[in-house]
Amino acid sequence: MTFVQLIECRTSRLDEMNRLLDTWVEQAGGKRAATHTLVGKDRSDGAHIVEMVEFPSYEEAMRNPNLPETDAVFRGLVALCDELPVFTDLEVVRDEQFAASAVRRFFDTLTAAGELPPLNDLIDEDCHSHDPVNAQDTIGLDAIRREYRMWRDAFDFAFTVEDAITQDDRACARWSWDAVHRGEFLGIAPTGRRVTMTGTTLFRCGPHGKFTELWWQRDQLGLMQQLGALDELEN
Repeated sequence: MTFVQLIECRTSRLDEMNRLLDTWVEQAGGKRAATHTLVGKDRSDGAHIVEMVEFPSYEEAMRNPNLPETDAVFRGLVALCDELPVFTDLEVVRDEQFAASAVRRFFDTLTAAGELPPLNDLIDEDCHSHDPVNAQDTIGLDAIRREYRMWRDAFDFAFTVEDAITQDDRACARWSWDAVHRGEFLGIAPTGRRVTMTGTTLFRCGPHGKFTELWWQRDQLGLMQQLGALDELEN
């Protein structure tokens, strides 16, 4: 469960505080468990500063206090404040923000080992999936899962999300796909070939935080060429 820590303090030295936080990020490097940090200044009281730090879970957050860099930044923070900072620990019970992390989790789930997960925590039951390769939209979670299983039965593959951009209830991911052709695909017998593909997927998220609409664009022609399906046409 996502965990958020609020740190409230009073200071007139915000620039120094920002430099301190930059130094902390630089020194801690990839050891920090935080996924998102936001610092706000009270419009009605400029000395009232609130920092919001998001973690994947409480357990991940508890890794931070054990870092030597955390102790140093805390002592520096106290020195910059007019009084001791106040910490509030929050377990997130509702989050309606459509984040890039949800998109990355979607692609990670598609490539998860073993049986394809239910996906009902990510995709709405009435989701519409638009794919120009298909004659008709794929409608409903069950139909979408069948389509994903078809790809998983035909290929051992992995996605790499190159970019993920979000705005309001929409997100767009630019991805690359690497695979080995292990099973029948659109009438093509397994070739054992290693193939690649690039594409983009646009997501729309509903008020409940699940995907309600998907738009896929990918280099299907390039994939078919790599599988040898166009060899006769080229001769």
